[in-house]
Amino acid sequence: MIRHRRRAASLLPRPVSAAAAVLCLIAALGGCSGGKRSGGASPTANAEKKPNIVFVLTDDLSWNLVAHMPQVRQMQQGGLTFDNFFVADSLCCTSRATIFTGRYPHNTGVRTNFPPDGGYGVFKARGGEQTAFAPELQKAGYSTALFGKYLNGYQPGDTQGGSKPYVPPGWNEWYVTGNGYPEYDYNLNENGRLVRYGHAPQDYLTDVLSTKATGFVQRAAASRQPFYMQVATFAPHGPFVPAPRHAAAFGTLRAPRTPSFNETDVRDKPSWLRPHPRLRTPGLRAIDRGFRDRVRMVQAVDEMIAKLRQTLAAQNLDRDTYLVFGSDNGFHMGEHRLAGGKMTAFDTDIRVPVVVTGPGIRPGRRTSALTQNTDLAPTFLDLAGAPVPPAADGRSLVPFLRDTEPPDWRDVALVEHVKPLPSPEDPDRQDSAPGAPPTYNALRLRDGLYVEYQSGEREYYDLVHDPDQLVNQAARLTPDRQRQLSALLYALTHCAGATCTSASRTR
Repeated sequence: MIRHRRRAASLLPRPVSAAAAVLCLIAALGGCSGGKRSGGASPTANAEKKPNIVFVLTDDLSWNLVAHMPQVRQMQQGGLTFDNFFVADSLCCTSRATIFTGRYPHNTGVRTNFPPDGGYGVFKARGGEQTAFAPELQKAGYSTALFGKYLNGYQPGDTQGGSKPYVPPGWNEWYVTGNGYPEYDYNLNENGRLVRYGHAPQDYLTDVLSTKATGFVQRAAASRQPFYMQVATFAPHGPFVPAPRHAAAFGTLRAPRTPSFNETDVRDKPSWLRPHPRLRTPGLRAIDRGFRDRVRMVQAVDEMIAKLRQTLAAQNLDRDTYLVFGSDNGFHMGEHRLAGGKMTAFDTDIRVPVVVTGPGIRPGRRTSALTQNTDLAPTFLDLAGAPVPPAADGRSLVPFLRDTEPPDWRDVALVEHVKPLPSPEDPDRQDSAPGAPPTYNALRLRDGLYVEYQSGEREYYDLVHDPDQLVNQAARLTPDRQRQLSALLYALTHCAGATCTSASRTR
């Protein structure tokens, strides 16, 4: 039964065993060394008081929006910014499955947003809910809560054979919807009770999540139990609906005209991109409108962050709480002649902002280390003093919070993307239309980007001299360098657990 709220209330998976056979081919890049996978003992593992963790996860938020978010900029001034944080795939469900488990898409089995090769159903069938970090946090004594978005395909009213709407294992409190993209007219599974929200101004989803999240912080403070809270907004994902109070703001703002914007010459690009014509006035105007609405949308997110920070301070929890801000993937708007979307291997899509504040973090720090969303689950577990599962492909970021980069840290990040099948239910269907990138695997190195498409085409960009990824130099790679990069990519797309750590080091 749906209860109406009262207005006054608040590339396909591959066998893992193949990795060992190619690791030594990476010797020319300096690979094949071993090393510890974790960041060492948790700084709080032996402490009597465990830290709280608040994770604000946005949807499709690109780096160029941060300039318009004063609270996030304040977090940067008071905390640590990861300047080279990359997602394992620039697609919602695939990235979120990786965040929950610390595993690459070829190990989660979630390659797209919907079956047969992705979505919530595949995540659940592959044991993702049991291997996610939330049950382990509960075992470590944490109260856990999720607000907003879970995984594509999750239906808040589905009982999963039970007597009431299903709540996955590991969560003490659950306020989740399935289709919050329009920000209005949605159902929220509130701890197993389905509540309907309409189209009134107070039903704006980001604001509802803000109110409910601050309420959880207040309850958690009273209980004195450490907590993990994830607030996963649908903003700024399309259809780009800002809160009414922000609808007229930023009236003259335009999308940034970076060197790659409406790229002049794409003759060196792969075949899926070459046919794209230069954007003309109507398309440019649409991009500018979309960018303005995205900036407007994140104002409510920024206000939510302010409210959370104020509530933590009022409850005397700010000194005991790690606040993490991030996004599931980036977004392009006009770069390389592409209208709004994601899924490519360009930095616009795979590089996302991640900022952390909390105890022991020196203010105003930045790190250029290559970090990934595979590292988030190990980090949360490490902070909680819980063991990091051997199956995790990522590593704890706790050393970085303590102003230290492990000497054996990765110097290459893996990106793997399977082109989704067209689906009318897919909120990202506009990005998987003809002209979107085909299936590919990619390496993001410190100084380069290497892409192998299923078609056999390749891209390589020298990021030292070409940070905007304008000149594809794949044809200029020496045969030895080509073999080295292919071997490294093969090893990473076949890795699991500790072998991912070994394969990601080329020194």
